[in-house]
Amino acid sequence: MRIGIVILPDQRWSAAAQRWRRAEEYGFDHAWTYDHLGWRDLVDGPWFDAVPTLTAAAGVTSRIKLGTYVASPNFRHPVHFAREVTALDDISGGRLLLGLGAGGTGFDSAVFGEPELTPRRRVDRFTEWLDLLGTILTNPATTHRGEFYTAVDARSIPGPLQQPRPPFVVAANGPRALRLAARHGDGWVTTGPQADDLESWWQAVAGIVGRFEEALTAAGRPLDAIPRYLNLDSSPLYSMTSVDAFTEAIGRAAALGFTDAITHWPRATSWYAGDEKVLEKVAERLPELAGN
Repeated sequence: MRIGIVILPDQRWSAAAQRWRRAEEYGFDHAWTYDHLGWRDLVDGPWFDAVPTLTAAAGVTSRIKLGTYVASPNFRHPVHFAREVTALDDISGGRLLLGLGAGGTGFDSAVFGEPELTPRRRVDRFTEWLDLLGTILTNPATTHRGEFYTAVDARSIPGPLQQPRPPFVVAANGPRALRLAARHGDGWVTTGPQADDLESWWQAVAGIVGRFEEALTAAGRPLDAIPRYLNLDSSPLYSMTSVDAFTEAIGRAAALGFTDAITHWPRATSWYAGDEKVLEKVAERLPELAGN
């Protein structure tokens, strides 16, 4: 089991840098930051962009994988984003992971003042976005005219350091997105559905795993074709509540076949409120927990 951590981009770099350093020193396998223009009730507080944050994180680390959690078509155009991805992958020495998703409702979509897309249309847009982003990253020049995007001789030289491109870790819960992840993903990440209690959430996650495996089979890919990431903190219980809670969550994720688990750095208040002493104790046990 590989274990990663999300560090929200809600602090000035003078304070945030030490978190990214510590994530590597603690032994986490990957570290992520949210790729949003604003997020839930934190939209009224400090918030910084994911791309420069990950660029800076690459400069203060040397081993840990770095990822977007998750980039989406809500405000990322494939032509420009491909350039950002190429630069990030190069600066990080090929440590970039691309968490990619369809994008939901909320500030990221409302801030542009455009009509809200239905869930089906968001997946339609994501399908084209994912295909175009991959095409640009793996070709020196791309021209595309689709329903949602146009690219005219979009260049991608020298291309990413990772070949043919950085891994696409596709976020998916619903049927169509699961099929996309199964066909095109280099990894799959899920939050599971909303649930009122912990047991219901784990049962629902098990159901999603079953549907993802069906999608893999339909796509002609073996069940172990790609890594599987689980966001532990989409459950009703924050995983860093205690060492015991975290240990149990890792064990249950491994039992469901997840290769990777993702937690969140404890914050003082609001989302993921917790005590950094728990994080320190969890870090001491990471080698043992990784053996699950």
